[in-house]
Order: sequence, then C-alpha cells, then structure tokens
Amino acid sequence: MRIALGTDHRGAEIIRALLPYLQGKGHEVVILGECGATSCDYPDSAFVVGRAVAEGRFDRGILVCGSGIGMTIAANKIDGVRAALVTDELTAELSRSHNDANILCLSGDLLGQPLVRRIVDVWLATAFEGGRHARRVAKIKAIEDGRDPAGVVNGSA
Repeated sequence: MRIALGTDHRGAEIIRALLPYLQGKGHEVVILGECGATSCDYPDSAFVVGRAVAEGRFDRGILVCGSGIGMTIAANKIDGVRAALVTDELTAELSRSHNDANILCLSGDLLGQPLVRRIVDVWLATAFEGGRHARRVAKIKAIEDGRDPAGVVNGSA
C-alpha cells in the first residue's frame, strides 16, 4: 500500500517512528509534510497529504498533530478526503469499515507509540464494508459537491 505521512512539530516523533515501522511491513511510505522540531502549521501538511490521497497518488494518508483535531478539520476540507480522528483500535476499525476513511488523524500528545502502532495496524487491515455504509459515504460526497444528501438513494444521486 502507498501511504503518505504528514505532521506538524508536535507529531514529528510519531511520524518518524512510523516510517520505518510501515516500511518494515512492506508498505511504500513517504513523509510529504514535516517540519522537524521547528514550529509549523498543521494545515500545510494536511493539505499536501490530503491532495496526494485525493488525487490517487497514495492509497491512504496518516496525519499527526498535537491533538489530531486540527489535521482532521483541515484535511476534510479537500474534496475526496474522508479524514477520521482516531483514538483507539475500535474507532480505527469503524472509520474504515463504516466510513471508508482514507486519512487517519492521530494525536501526537495523547497517544503513545505502542497504541499508535496498534491503531495503524487495525486501520490499514480493515476493509470498507460497503452496503448501507456506501449510501452514507455517497451522501458525504453529495455534501462535498454542494448537494442535498437526502437525494442520494442506494449509493447514487
């Protein structure tokens, strides 16, 4: 799987540790947005990673900032991105199986490396269930396109 990583200064340690971990599992992984220890703005990384995923250059993205909230908000402004703030293995699974999240957002301040690895493993291994959830994802796309989601029936407008 091709995975784009991005972070601000508060998530840099987690992202730098994830890179070799994911590569060791056979993934093609690139850090697209990073500023090292220098203070930087999370929307910059969210934009670069979000666009790369939305354009299909990467299959999935992982973003980390202090709380994960800012990255989630910024990434979700990009058409085609379904970014989910995940805090444990269950929310990782549901974000994929029910919401087809293509970007995982994590807190660099609140999650330790062992939990981050478990979350990432579950998130990458979980498939989208489709079915009734496909209709709901289609409704999200309708909103993204400026349309009323109530007009979406059975996954199509």
